[in-house]
Amino acid sequence: MKINAFPEYDVSENTTGCCPRFKPEGWDNQQLHFEDKKFVRATTRSAMHVPWNMGAVFTRVQEHIEGAGAADPTTEIVLSHDLSAWQAEHFFAVPKDVPAEEMTTLSGDFITRVFEGPYRRAKDFEHDMRIAAKAMGKTAKDVFFFYTTCPKCAKAYGENYMVGVARV
Repeated sequence: MKINAFPEYDVSENTTGCCPRFKPEGWDNQQLHFEDKKFVRATTRSAMHVPWNMGAVFTRVQEHIEGAGAADPTTEIVLSHDLSAWQAEHFFAVPKDVPAEEMTTLSGDFITRVFEGPYRRAKDFEHDMRIAAKAMGKTAKDVFFFYTTCPKCAKAYGENYMVGVARV
């Protein structure tokens, strides 16, 4: 198991000009290990779990990542989870510090599961992640999601993959 690595993220097929088509092979049932893996941390506002300012926040963070020379589409994974019905937290994987953004690290063991379905099922998928961890004799401490495409691209591709990533 590689330390601080995600499975391969193939960005070669991008017919929308926005999000690449997600290829789930290699992402399901993986075990990850992070040791002080660098992330930019950002928060968004929500109304009953529906994001309000996600576009503006993600655009700002991406501009800062690119400006810092920390952009690599094959490793730019964003892990997200709701802090409450009114706020969500997002972790942008980066190889180095990004000035003007809050930096943090994640450490520990994680498991992954690939889900396909509408965003509104994220709560069901979170439950499934907790059950998967329990089946392994572990407890899911935090459950994040890597939303592989934006809503417009999910519609264009006809599939909406989400990768659950649970700290165990």
